[in-house]
Amino acid sequence: MGLKKDLANGLISLVIGIVITGYTANEEDFDRTELLLSVAVSSFLSGFFTSYFAE
Repeated sequence: MGLKKDLANGLISLVIGIVITGYTANEEDFDRTELLLSVAVSSFLSGFFTSYFAE
């Protein structure tokens, strides 16, 4: 049951990170696709491992 909770927390972090970054990103400074991809990976891993090690 713990892995499902960890995955859910990772997905929640992923959605929050993508939405906020997509809304606030300035297209003139960055390639939006690469920026969103890097935020997606880092936010998912952050949410997943925070949940995993918090127990």
